[in-house]
Amino acid sequence: MRRPASISELPDMLALFPLSRALLLPGTHRPLNVFEPRFVAMVDDALAGNRMIGLIQPRDTSEEAPRGQVPLEKIGCIGRITHFEEQAENRYFIILEGVCRFAPAEELTAATPYRQARIDTSAFSADFSPYLGEEAVDRQRLTTVLRSYAEFAQIEVDWEEIEEMSTGELINLAAMLGPYGPLEKQALLEAKTLVERAETLMALAEMEMARARSGVVLQ
Repeated sequence: MRRPASISELPDMLALFPLSRALLLPGTHRPLNVFEPRFVAMVDDALAGNRMIGLIQPRDTSEEAPRGQVPLEKIGCIGRITHFEEQAENRYFIILEGVCRFAPAEELTAATPYRQARIDTSAFSADFSPYLGEEAVDRQRLTTVLRSYAEFAQIEVDWEEIEEMSTGELINLAAMLGPYGPLEKQALLEAKTLVERAETLMALAEMEMARARSGVVLQ
């Protein structure tokens, strides 16, 4: 099944995959190991259907209870399974491609072991042009901050490869790979534009470096 090209091609209902710290953005790819039986069943059903699931963070940032109904964040991202490998002991390795963000509108009473919801994607039509507005980002400032942060956090970066990326690709890759907590990841997901996401990304990096210089330890 081909990748949806507009909101009109998205499903009204979606299986939910609550996972803390797992940021997926439109136009990006995220590998995941799936091993819990309820989520293995979810992948089975997705592969037999439209290949789409909803990656979303639990609001309390703890791991979800066995059949948990813990509150979820107000925005997640639809991921389309573009690659899968069946592994031993009923496990999957999958790669999700970010399609479009969504808001869970109504959680359904489902017979499946995984959660399902009716979703609303009406606010996210721009996600089908994931790099829209990248020309408005101050790329030089962004790169300077990311270089400083990579040195501070001792992260090895192939800067030649970075130079070949578009600004939008760079922003989304840095957002996904940054070692931030659930709240910061959610802020990056909810950013309304690439400019806002870039500003959030730089602010997070600068605040962490400033705290380290002042000796403030985050709890």
